[in-house]
Amino acid sequence: MVEISIKARRGSFWLEVDSLLLSDWTVLFGPSGSGKSTLLRVMAGLDLPAAHGPERAKISLDGQTLTDSANGFALPPGKRQTSLVAQQPSLFPHLGVVANIEYGLRGLDRKSRKARVEEMLELVDATSLVKRRTRELSGGEAQRIALARALAPRPRLLLLDEPFSALDGAASDALLDRLQRWLPANRVQTLMATHDATDAFATGASVVLLMDGKLEAQGPAHQVLAHERQRLLARIAGR
Repeated sequence: MVEISIKARRGSFWLEVDSLLLSDWTVLFGPSGSGKSTLLRVMAGLDLPAAHGPERAKISLDGQTLTDSANGFALPPGKRQTSLVAQQPSLFPHLGVVANIEYGLRGLDRKSRKARVEEMLELVDATSLVKRRTRELSGGEAQRIALARALAPRPRLLLLDEPFSALDGAASDALLDRLQRWLPANRVQTLMATHDATDAFATGASVVLLMDGKLEAQGPAHQVLAHERQRLLARIAGR
């Protein structure tokens, strides 16, 4: 369970979101510029509102406070048990694939680290990349490795910011299918930002609709995105 109460200003843009996320998988839906990335960065502890004034941020995960700006409290990113996969993979260029995935692992012996890396590579269908350098990866391959790196520490909360944009439709669907089985089985709650309604319908997720920095609606995809569903059906019929 994730509790969110955020009011943050970025230039002339205001993000105001108060929500309770109960589903294992939630889709954060909205057009470009609606505040999806800002929301995820605040939740990840990478972008914090001012401690004073009208801005605020209070975020908790399963009853544990991650951020409470009113009290000047914020767990550092490394202790939040939260992983963010951004639109740009941002892999460490001086490290290979295996070293990138191992980066966030702590307290595991060599054998356990090796097993965890192998598990993650298999999960994201990237076992063939094990000996590659990051500069040799395509955009889609880099996104797979960034996802493997985020999942390797077994986070309690996974934040996905349109992470499959460099994958074609079939590859994206296959990876989503794998994640939808693995993440709940490993008790990882997920919030995935997208502007593609098909992601919400394909996953059967709960949906948070964000427009101009405001939470417009929250609930099942077939209710919250009913208009988008009709638009997609109309496009298909037109073809």
